[in-house]
This record gives sequence, structure tokens and C-alpha cells, in this order.
Amino acid sequence: MAITALEFYCGIGGLHYALENSFIDARVLAAFDWDQLACRVYSHNFPETTVKQIDICTLTAGSLAAYAADLWLLSPSCQPYTVLNPVPRDSGDPRAKPFLHLINDVLPSMAVSNLLPSRLLIENVAGFETSLTRQNLLAVLSSLGYNVLEFLLTPLSFGIPNSRLRYYVLARFEPFSSPGEISNAGILRHIPDRGTDWVDDRGQSEVTSDARAIRDYLDQEGSSLDDCTIPPRVLEKWGRLFDIVLPASYRTCCFTRGYTKMVERTGSILQENESLDAEGDSNPMAILEPLRLRYFSPRELSKLFGFGTNTKPFIWPAGCTVKSKYRLIGNSVNVHVVAKLINYLFE
Repeated sequence: MAITALEFYCGIGGLHYALENSFIDARVLAAFDWDQLACRVYSHNFPETTVKQIDICTLTAGSLAAYAADLWLLSPSCQPYTVLNPVPRDSGDPRAKPFLHLINDVLPSMAVSNLLPSRLLIENVAGFETSLTRQNLLAVLSSLGYNVLEFLLTPLSFGIPNSRLRYYVLARFEPFSSPGEISNAGILRHIPDRGTDWVDDRGQSEVTSDARAIRDYLDQEGSSLDDCTIPPRVLEKWGRLFDIVLPASYRTCCFTRGYTKMVERTGSILQENESLDAEGDSNPMAILEPLRLRYFSPRELSKLFGFGTNTKPFIWPAGCTVKSKYRLIGNSVNVHVVAKLINYLFE
């Protein structure tokens, strides 16, 4: 019998793809998000799932209990907690309100009728682990009888060439049994019984054997790359700030929703000409132009994030602009990492 799931802050379906990439036989009964375009992209790829564009603050314990879902998947807004904000606003940020509603109001109300989901997976940005919201979350889950594990994981730990550190919570009623690894462990940096904490290997001459190069995720030259050219004015003004990577590299910076709109801390730039170094000239354009720099395409980022399966490729619906694609991908989860956490949650 298939596990049933609800997906909150569903975005373009990253958590759903993670579920399909896991070993769990599962069916998503309904997905919820406020973003109209995200819901359209989700529906385009998962037409069999009911997608509701809705304010999550309006969801009630009764309406959610009616689904009798075994698993809740949640990726609430990260803006209140991101370290990119000079002063993260935490639980006082209005964007934190829907998540606090689910945790403080909905789950305790469902507990009264013994209708809680048996498992939860929650994803958020690194920085959430220092928030008051996290303290609130752990207190409520404990009071409801859940056993909880917390993680800070990056795709780099799994051989994926992208630095995207994220905070995760797994919660279930059954104890987690990995003797010696999780007892008083605090926030884990690897999945128990699956390797060790990730170590930054920048500066080392060799990379881990399971690391994949960026070139494995790149498109062939063609129409999908037509919009990836960096304007000369951007090269001239901001080129010195680019994080430039080669197809043979094993790491990219974290891509965010501001990619192509801002330069610093929004993602890496690809150098297609691998035979040149950006040195030896005082003229910025003379240095940068021969390197054939370009943005990663939305399709390349979706592959790097793990979107799609062998039987269900990820497809953008017609009319979705390049700008919107970057925004939606930048808000997404890494499918590979979440799939491995789902597997562990159900062991």
C-alpha cells in the first residue's frame, strides 16, 4: 500500500521529485503554495496531483486531517532566516507566519484527535538552526511525541558539484536507531551510517572519487543557451566579482533566485574556453572576453538540482520566462539530498 503525502510550499515540485527518486512507494495527495506561477509549473509536471494556490495560513486542522496523509513535506519561506539578510527577522517576519500556523496551531489541534502525520520532513536555509522558530519547532514536535533529527547538509557531500548548505528536520514517532552516531549528536553533518561529515577539499590536488564534474550537467550548444550571454556592460562593471568555474570543475556556488540579476553570492559563471586564464591584462574586457563566460541555463540548473526522473523529465510550461525560471529554481530544493533523507526517514 502506497504511503500518502502532503506537500507544503510546494514550489515547482522539488520535494515531489525527491519522493519519486526515493525507494518509497508514495503518492502526493495535494500540494499547496501561494505562488501562482510555481503552481502552474508544478501542475504541468504532476497533473495527477491536486495543486492548490492558497494562503497556508487559511489551512485548518480539519481540512488537513481529512487527507489522513502519512507524510508531510515542507519547505517554508527561507527569507526570514537567510544569512544573506544583514539582520534575519526570524519569527517576527510576516513570511514566517504560515509555517508558525502549521506548527503552533494545526499540528497540536490534529493531535487532540490522534490524526497527526506519522512522519515529517522540513527543509530550510542554513541559518534556520540559530532561529527562534527552530526552537519553537523542536519544542512543539517533542511535545507531540515525535523523535527528531536535525541536519546541515550540502550536495557536495553526495558528489554533486554545487555548494548549497541547507537545514533539514526529520521527525517520526519511531526512534531513530543508529547506535553511537545520533545519541546527543546535535545537528548532524551527514546521514548516519552513510559516510562521514563533508570536508571542504578546495585547494587539494584530488577530489573524492564519487564527485561529478560540472560538464556532466551542461547542455550542448544550441537554442537553450541563447539567453545565457553576459552583457558586455555587466562584464565590464562586475566581472571582477564573478565566481568563475570551468566545465571540469567540481564545485559551483549556491544559486539563488537573484541569479543573473545580481552578481555577488547568487551563483557561479561558466567559463567555456578552458584553455585560457583570466590574467595578464589591465583591461577587464581584454581579460574576460576571450574566456567565453556565460550564465548557466535554467535547464542546466534544473539538472544540477536533480529535477526529473528517468520516467518523468522536468519540463517548463510554455510562456514561462527565463527570468521566472531562474527565480523558481533559485527557491528550490536539491532533489538528490532530500531523496536520501526520505529513504533514511522510512528505514
